[in-house]
Order: sequence, then C-alpha cells, then structure tokens
Amino acid sequence: MDRPIVVGVDGSGPSLRAVDWAADEAALRGAPLRLVYASLWDRYEGALLAQELGRPKEEVMAQDVVGTARLRAERRRPGVPVDTVVLGDEPEDGLVRESHTALAVVLGCRGRGGVTEALLGSVSLTVAGRAHCPVIVLRGSHDNRAGSAPRGPVVLGVGEKPTVSAAARFAVEEAVLREVPLDAVRAWRHPGHATTGHPLLAGEPAHFEEQRAAEAVEEALTDVPDALRVTRRAVEGHARDVLIAASHEAGLLVVGARHRHGPFGLHLGRVVHGVLHHAACPVAVVPEAS
Repeated sequence: MDRPIVVGVDGSGPSLRAVDWAADEAALRGAPLRLVYASLWDRYEGALLAQELGRPKEEVMAQDVVGTARLRAERRRPGVPVDTVVLGDEPEDGLVRESHTALAVVLGCRGRGGVTEALLGSVSLTVAGRAHCPVIVLRGSHDNRAGSAPRGPVVLGVGEKPTVSAAARFAVEEAVLREVPLDAVRAWRHPGHATTGHPLLAGEPAHFEEQRAAEAVEEALTDVPDALRVTRRAVEGHARDVLIAASHEAGLLVVGARHRHGPFGLHLGRVVHGVLHHAACPVAVVPEAS
C-alpha cells in the first residue's frame, strides 16, 4: 500500500502524541507514515541556535521538529516506513495538499500557538474542513489517550444519507482493524407537537421519528462483515450531545462531512464542529460525496 498516513507535526506535545496515534494506525493498515512540518518560518524562535550553526533559523527548527518526530515514530513502530517533508507554506494549505494522496491525515488538537481547547486550533479545524481524505483530530485534554491504545468501540455517527456513507465504510474498516465492536448511532428528536397532515405521523409522531432513525442505522450497515460485533442505536436528543456522550467510552468517533461547491472545501456543520470541540476521544472527519 503506497498511500501514507500523514501527520502534521510542529514540535508540540499534542503533535507528538499524534505521531504515536498515526504510527499505530499505519501499522494496522500496513501503510507508510509521512511526517509533515509546514510553516512560513517567521513565527518561530531559534535565531541564536541558527547563528551558532551557521544555518537559517527556520531550517534548524524544521529539521529538529521532523527529526524528533521521526525518532518517536521509529521507536514506537520499528517496522513502519517513515518519510519526512518540510514545507515552506501555511500549515493548513500544506496539509490539505498532502491529503490528496494520503490514506488519512492525523492532527493534534492544539499546536505551538497554545490555542485554548475551547477554540480547538485553527489548523486542525481548517484541515478537517478542506481535506480530501479522512482527518483524525486527537481531542485536547484527552489526546494523551492516543499513547495507551484505547480499546473502546468505534462509534459511527449515522448521517442524513447513510446508504452512500464513506464515514460508515471508514468506521467499519477501523473496527475490523482494531478488533473492537462498532457502535452505530443516529439521534432523533421528539416532535414539539403532533403533526396530523401526514398519516404516518398522526397520533404517534415520536414513534415515527424513532423508527426513521433506526431505519437509517440499518441502511448505513448494509455491508458490515458478519464477524463484526455491531450495536445499533436510535437515541433521542441533539445529535451533537448524543455523539459526545457516546465518545466517552469510545476509542474513535467517526462522522461524515459533505463537500461544498465552492472554494471553502468541506462544510462541517454544527454537529461536526461540536464533536471536534467537545468529544472525549479522537474524532475522524470523513469527506462524503455531494
């Protein structure tokens, strides 16, 4: 398999934990690992060290970052091929370009800028919204779980068009590779008032909405291997809250996002934004066909 697992690295603790997570993922999939450092240079320190070595400070910083990340990956998974690349570009733009040929892009929740957890991190959010492959974001205060190989189930947030869901396929693959159960969840809302204009809604609107959610879950799982343990759930509540609650016992939460027809790439929507900000496990955002 030639397509790599790409990791955005910047020397921060979260990005190094992303290296751990991505190395494990590469080992599971038999894929190479590609460590990417991208920067416009002028934001970083290191001038004194650069002067001592007679090299530009940006080169010193970049080589130190990718060298440290490479050592970490090789020690964690010695059999995984590791490649490094340094890009003189905005991290968001560089990583989105890398996503064209990647199996997945893995990112820490925060970078060197020290962005607070409440703001997630502009690089992670932007790449998740524009990438051409799945993007896995390791949640802020929970991203240290990446180092302990969590064995919780893979949770799939079943979307509006489950029959053509790339997110469902990705979630099934991950559950099979990890040898853990798949928990497929679809949220539904109790109607504010009974609707009598539709014969199926008359008298039992709540039952109808719950049934629709259950049917959507079934449609999303039409190609699941027989050996995979699957839990199917239709849960009343806001989709964001339902998925965040499920994430507390999960090893990975998988959600889909659809492409916009315009220059801004993926339209994440409020649910995906919500889980990226508040989930208690790594979140995989999978681009869906329009």
